[in-house]
Amino acid sequence: MLKMKSLGLALLLCAPLAQANEAVIRKNLTERLPNLPKIDEVRAAAFPGLWEIRIGNEIRYVDPTGSYLIEGELIDVKARRNLTAERVDKLNQIDFAALPLKDAMVWKSGNGKRRIAVFADPNCGYCKRFERSLQDVKDITVYTFLIPILGGDSPDKSRAIWCAKDNTATWMAWMLDGKAPPKPAGSCDDAAIERNLALARKHQINGTPAVIFEDGSRAPGAISAEQLERRLAASKS
Repeated sequence: MLKMKSLGLALLLCAPLAQANEAVIRKNLTERLPNLPKIDEVRAAAFPGLWEIRIGNEIRYVDPTGSYLIEGELIDVKARRNLTAERVDKLNQIDFAALPLKDAMVWKSGNGKRRIAVFADPNCGYCKRFERSLQDVKDITVYTFLIPILGGDSPDKSRAIWCAKDNTATWMAWMLDGKAPPKPAGSCDDAAIERNLALARKHQINGTPAVIFEDGSRAPGAISAEQLERRLAASKS
């Protein structure tokens, strides 16, 4: 009974201390670093005496008074875990079920039971490489969100592909065979492209291809078919 009372007292004392540390950290950092972007979250880090501050999806560390700022990664050497990377990965997760799939082009192979979403630019060489790798993956459904972010004629190509009679076939012909998409004939509702760009900004997708798995995890860059298979298996476990 005495142990339980001691534990309860410790918890009561820790809560105000944590709140005090957060307030002090916010106050001191704001005053001493006026150009620091808005702090979204302050919480205790895994290492005793260290505090984590979150700015958007970026993680930094400070002492309990906000007098010292550390930019870098926190590594659990014994467990061989990059705690900062794990935290950022969690922050970057996207709710797959909430994705507006109506704004994506879609194709599947086999039974299509495994699903991914890909944010891609038609002028992205790495996207073309990834598209070729996808041809070796079985039983997958791929949702491609067009985001023209590379400049040049990316917006025109994206619109031409989206507005094509069969936009998925037009996309594949361009990405796999280099067959240029035909210019749209007449008017076309291309608002989905702007919505895709807004969605990418919301989730801080700044490069292509960006691959989203059903468990919410994501992979930047043109991963190989073998890497994709491993990530697909992990996302289902």
